[in-house]
Amino acid sequence: MSAAAPGRNCPLAYRYSPEVFRRPPEIEAETLYAIGGLYGNPFALASILALAAQETPAPTLVFNGDFNWFDVEPGGFAALNAEVLGHVALRGNVETEVAHDGDEAGCGCAYPEYVGDADVERSNAILGRLRATARGFPDLRARLGALPMHAVAAVGGVRIAIVHGDAWSLAGWRFGAADLAEAAIERAFDAADVSVFASSHTCLPVTYRSARGVIANNGAAGMPNFRGTRYGLVTRIATAARADALYGERVGPVVVETLAVRYDHARWRAHFDRLWPAGSPAAVSYRKRITDGPGYDPGQAVRRAVRSPAAPRQNAATA
Repeated sequence: MSAAAPGRNCPLAYRYSPEVFRRPPEIEAETLYAIGGLYGNPFALASILALAAQETPAPTLVFNGDFNWFDVEPGGFAALNAEVLGHVALRGNVETEVAHDGDEAGCGCAYPEYVGDADVERSNAILGRLRATARGFPDLRARLGALPMHAVAAVGGVRIAIVHGDAWSLAGWRFGAADLAEAAIERAFDAADVSVFASSHTCLPVTYRSARGVIANNGAAGMPNFRGTRYGLVTRIATAARADALYGERVGPVVVETLAVRYDHARWRAHFDRLWPAGSPAAVSYRKRITDGPGYDPGQAVRRAVRSPAAPRQNAATA
């Protein structure tokens, strides 16, 4: 499968320059959750809302894309989007492709070459089924397509770029665990004039401390991220630390932490199996991960650049 094939190519409309983040923040908060990769899991959404309800003042919730994916039941699709769109939301590749009918980008994932062709084809098929559901909600499709690709926030005076992919593309992989490149990342921080990038898209978490700032990729809020676990993850950026954070980094007056989203696994698995029975594209690609987690451990998620200063770490990984 060529790099121009649906599911692998990155449309020009997905691309931007890190300089787009040199703007006044649209969001100011004392506490902010960046919630990427909910993937249509309503039980994870309920758990995130419960986590947020424990905080005073209430945090700003930013859903940074791919909050849809497995939610192909019309009622569930409508209900999940109604809740998410009541908060700050950015479109991921899933929302972007669900909102229109072109097939050139497939799922819009822009998968790198190390992802197998069969995985790409199954993702394209999942997107096709989700788009068929979304066609029953033309107004909602229009709202999803009109969502921004990125946002700038300020927490405790610290400037934060919130993206779905990376500093260059809606579906970029350069903030992924396998693709971190120190020199390019330092240039992106300088060009964007931010101290934190909060991202998702690559489906595996990584908190990367560079000389210039922190990349906080939460992996997936709606699926397990570590071997043998059954919880999702969100990024929390706040002026005060939270005792139950799994790991994190301090950036000046704020902490950038990762929280566990401990949803009802049994109900989610039964719900998923009903929507995506054995042999379906989503079951083949994702059910093992939903049940057992990926082959990835918490120690792999916390990274530091070679030349990075030794900054104090908050809440070392315990998952």
